Amino acid sequence: MSPSGEVLASISSALAVALVLLACVELGDAAAAVGVYRLIQYDLAGAPLGSRAAVLNHHAAALPLPPGADLSRSALVAPLLDLPLSFLREYLAEKKHLGGLLILLPTKLSDKDSAGNNVDKGQVKGVLAELEKLLVHEEVPYPVYFAFHDDDFDNLLADIRKIASSGQPASATTGGYKLVVSSAEPRKVSSPTISNIQGWLPGLKGEGDTEQLPTIAIVANYDTFGAAPALSVGSDSNGSGVVALLEIARLFSRLYSNPKTRGKYNLLFGLTSGGPYNYNGTSKWLRSFDQRVRESIDYAICLNSVGSWSNDLWMHVSKPPENPYIKQIFEDFSDVSKEMGVSVGIKHKKINVSNPRVAWEHEQFSRFRVTALTLSEMSSPPEFLESTGGLHDTRESTDVDSVIRTVRLVSESLARHIYGLKGRNIDVFAENSSLAINPHYIQSWLDLLSRTPRVAPFLQKNDPFIAALKKELSEHTADVHVQNDALDGMFTFYDATKATLNVYQVASVTFDLLFLLVLGSYLIVLFCFLVITTRGVDDLINIFRRPPSRKLKGA
Repeated sequence: MSPSGEVLASISSALAVALVLLACVELGDAAAAVGVYRLIQYDLAGAPLGSRAAVLNHHAAALPLPPGADLSRSALVAPLLDLPLSFLREYLAEKKHLGGLLILLPTKLSDKDSAGNNVDKGQVKGVLAELEKLLVHEEVPYPVYFAFHDDDFDNLLADIRKIASSGQPASATTGGYKLVVSSAEPRKVSSPTISNIQGWLPGLKGEGDTEQLPTIAIVANYDTFGAAPALSVGSDSNGSGVVALLEIARLFSRLYSNPKTRGKYNLLFGLTSGGPYNYNGTSKWLRSFDQRVRESIDYAICLNSVGSWSNDLWMHVSKPPENPYIKQIFEDFSDVSKEMGVSVGIKHKKINVSNPRVAWEHEQFSRFRVTALTLSEMSSPPEFLESTGGLHDTRESTDVDSVIRTVRLVSESLARHIYGLKGRNIDVFAENSSLAINPHYIQSWLDLLSRTPRVAPFLQKNDPFIAALKKELSEHTADVHVQNDALDGMFTFYDATKATLNVYQVASVTFDLLFLLVLGSYLIVLFCFLVITTRGVDDLINIFRRPPSRKLKGA
């Protein structure tokens, strides 16, 4: 072969390789990556609950489904408001096979459904609450992920439905889209810890007074639980209670910083963990106290979900309303509430000492014979692992004014009790005074809590959020201490709460065959061209000519 022919052959070969690589690159560009959030996986007393799988590798399907559709090898993509809960209940109850489920959450609680109809906040919250209740309390054998609905998912759903309209489901032969989540096998979270944070505002003792001062405790649990741990920010439950506690601590720290206005009560502030798990952290925190400290607690106020009420707040108690202590506390709250133009009701619920399940945080105090109550916008006790900061509990569902009303109610009631101002219409924390409530402080902390997932087993004891709470409480109180303890063993949690979803546009087998045919034809033409230019037409003909048989050669 001449040098010019060799150069031409090399160039042609390089072009062929480049064409193949270009085709591969074009196919690879069809992939997109999206952040997704996995349904919680946990065991309760040994019973497996939540999603038991994490790896996803199936073709995408969308609603509506054709009759008799087989989803065992498909990943269903469904906007929240288009997903019938009856469909999920049927699949879970009858143990039908499903390759996977991707639920698209609205970016706002006030949104539109797939038909473009406006949907109010209450309806979205209701659907989310029912969905979580279903998924959290069932064993789900397939991977379930959540993602936020956007225009890209709208385009994806439109393409999936267009493919499905052909009458053939997406598969390796028909093409379509493939959803892939490459994740390691979820592992148990070893030795999950809970951290309780406490701070004191010591009261003023009189000269020669050796008696221990009485204590009033203000408590709020800060952790959450929900279907997707990485999305469980709990703005209302119980971010609002935490923010209210911090503002009350800030207000009384200003009063107690001056000996002339320091009350004759110790104030104990507690931020507890393990709230969704029978207030496990509160129980361990109280158990860690010296008996004299527990006996010094006059009463405890627990703040729970106080961020979305307008007119009615409820005082939940374990002791009968006729109890002198309970009656006095309720009267203090009622007097202030009437001046504010709001209502405080009282709900009495006995505790069953033989039952470890507690519905309210104050019930843990009651087990230690400490008078306590819970202030909440909820009129009835929540069910187990419900109203603990789920998917619907976002910043949009929480109102700064509601938290301000709670702070004013509790602070004024406490001040009148501590300083003996009962029956006197005096606003200790009047607006535009040096002791006024700070709305900007409340809003900034509410914003922070509303973007911070706080599911206890995934919060390490050295987590920056816990450090931030400790630092803030240290700004307003003394003797701040963090108690770390192990979460009780009836719960076992698994990791892999977040992942990356890769969406691939898959070409059909028909496309692959056509591509191979075109590529093969090109290579044949290229081969013929090279042979003609380097050896001539006769050599090309000889290559395809049938060689003579051996018998003919012998003759």
